[in-house]
Amino acid sequence: MTDSSSIQSTAALTRENAPTATDSESYHLAVAIARAADDRKGGDLIVLRVSEVSYLADYFIIVTGYSRVQVRAISDAIAHQAEQECQRAPRRVEGQYHGSWLVQDYGDVIVHILMPTEREYYNLEAFWGHGERLDLSAELNGTP
Repeated sequence: MTDSSSIQSTAALTRENAPTATDSESYHLAVAIARAADDRKGGDLIVLRVSEVSYLADYFIIVTGYSRVQVRAISDAIAHQAEQECQRAPRRVEGQYHGSWLVQDYGDVIVHILMPTEREYYNLEAFWGHGERLDLSAELNGTP
């Protein structure tokens, strides 16, 4: 017979106990990523704060690349900017070889870089539309 006081419980990964960056660090990373995507002329850039509606991440960034080369260039620029400005590297990158939909997972920030056909078909904005859409135009234009 096992004494119930000696049993250690294992908590499931939840938003409350997940190891993540602080919200200000997450926001800073999201802005750095958005800036890099904008610098590479990514189209229809959307930043969603999803921390209140999902435990997956604090921010989702969705951006369009108009060719496979541009999708990879945006991805490379984001990785470089995140490393330089925030000392962060993606935990995982998917879609590098196909190039029409590339995902970078930074843990607290998830980036989707899609070609127009994939973006229209998968319509991530509608799926995650209950997240708060942020206006980063001031940050992207360099004004406080």
